[in-house]
Amino acid sequence: MTSSALIPSTSGAPRVAEVSRNTAETRISVRINLDGTGQNQLSSGIGFLDHMLEQIARHGLIDMDVQCEGDLHIDGHHTVEDIGITLGQAFARAVGDKKGLRRYGHAYVPLDEALSRVVIDFSGRPGLHMDVKFTAGRIGQLDTQLVYEFFQGFVNHAGMTLHIDNLKGFNAHHQCESVFKAFARALRAALEIDPRAATSIPSTKGSL
Repeated sequence: MTSSALIPSTSGAPRVAEVSRNTAETRISVRINLDGTGQNQLSSGIGFLDHMLEQIARHGLIDMDVQCEGDLHIDGHHTVEDIGITLGQAFARAVGDKKGLRRYGHAYVPLDEALSRVVIDFSGRPGLHMDVKFTAGRIGQLDTQLVYEFFQGFVNHAGMTLHIDNLKGFNAHHQCESVFKAFARALRAALEIDPRAATSIPSTKGSL
């Protein structure tokens, strides 16, 4: 059984959201402020995942509190996927009706020999297209297969289209960190309010 509690942002106030997700596999609470400074408190039980979530907060200028108790005695799958789901729910709620949103964002980020590109559209249509050939199966406690599961959970619940490409790199740590930093920078661009269109929906349909 799953329970979820959402606190919506208030029009004109900072774009904030709080989500809790409790299942037989994970207990997760998330708080975000899209108009923050990158402050974060992160405890997933997987050290390298915390390091990647910190990249989202710091480089996206998003205040983020993520607390998770998961069934890590089995493996990290439920924890990583469910954090992606819960964060996606929080982002969907925090952006609200998307008035004034720039909507699109992209970033290229290098980390030593690795280079990654991320392109985002807060389209309302979930879609993940990810081409990352990790050179190792694990980075610390994180199974690299679960990076896809994190982003899949995120886009499904945030309602966004996400393209991720690792263009080069042979160190898996560098590959993954450049992906998350590019994701953060692309998020920051897409989530900005466009002062020239602050009261309009960025779509010819009039809704997203």
